[in-house]
Amino acid sequence: MGFLTGPIPVLPEGSTLPATSGTKPPAVVALGGGHGLSATLSALRLLTTDLTAVVTVADNGGSSGRLREELDVLPPGDLRMALAALCDDTDWGRTWRDVMQHRFKSRPGVEGSLDNHALGNLLIVTLWELLGDPVAGLQWAGALLGARGQVLPMSTQPLTIQGDVLRQTESGLRHDTVTGQAELAVAGTRSNVLNVRLLPSDAPACQDALTAIEKADWVILGPGSWYTSVLPHLLLPQMRDALCATSASRCLTMNLLNETKETAGMSAVDHLHAIRRYAPGFKVDAVLADPAVVGDRDAFTAAAAEMGARAVFGKVGAAAGGPVHDPLRLAAAYHDIFGES
Repeated sequence: MGFLTGPIPVLPEGSTLPATSGTKPPAVVALGGGHGLSATLSALRLLTTDLTAVVTVADNGGSSGRLREELDVLPPGDLRMALAALCDDTDWGRTWRDVMQHRFKSRPGVEGSLDNHALGNLLIVTLWELLGDPVAGLQWAGALLGARGQVLPMSTQPLTIQGDVLRQTESGLRHDTVTGQAELAVAGTRSNVLNVRLLPSDAPACQDALTAIEKADWVILGPGSWYTSVLPHLLLPQMRDALCATSASRCLTMNLLNETKETAGMSAVDHLHAIRRYAPGFKVDAVLADPAVVGDRDAFTAAAAEMGARAVFGKVGAAAGGPVHDPLRLAAAYHDIFGES
């Protein structure tokens, strides 16, 4: 069990923390989706220039869901957020980050076709249509933004998340099947999620993502929505096999809030048990958790040990503004974990 202490480094604009060993920065692959992956990438880009984000592609809500349904493309939203997180903290990077995240809103009284679409989503889909290759399109988008790393989809085929939920009704408990990431997230607020799966179950993983995992020094999984951003990487057979077989060290990053829309009633230990249930062969070297959300530290340490991991406790949440990871604190935590390997 480890505990991170000491002052949080304040970095000059555009700089990085020193390498953990020698002069070559570690090759790091971060997996997830949405705001959780963005937090991880914002921290890791301070540590290394050899950084790959592998992003879930099962979103079916909002702008991404509309584009996926209308144009039969991968949902671009989580990919866009990952690219934005990799932008430099410079005028150029901050400007392009804001451009990618900008959402259109019609004037009052007008319902426009662009309402709530993020410009970055439209840019990414444009590149896909012009190039006919989702990986190449993301590479071009990253080059335009000056992204510090590459962004890859976990699969080049759009995926659907399906889950079984247990609901309390007036006539008693009832099992329901819920299809869709957005629908499952809402269902989790009033039900217990029992099982989740990806459709199609035999979808191929992105080959570039598998290669990056194979060559990585470190693989970071989480934080993020546990059932719809974190677990999907372990539900895709080729991805799960790659994560279990890689010689890279593996770190699981816990959320700052245990009970979310998807995980009502779950403790931090329950989150670890869910990973073991769906991927019993997935071993971890370190589990990073903020002590404020762990609860029973001994039980958590024991659950981490069952996965082959040491529990590392450190304050990685922002000082204010809700359960959000602070990039500098998270970077300092990863820096220490990398150095202990």
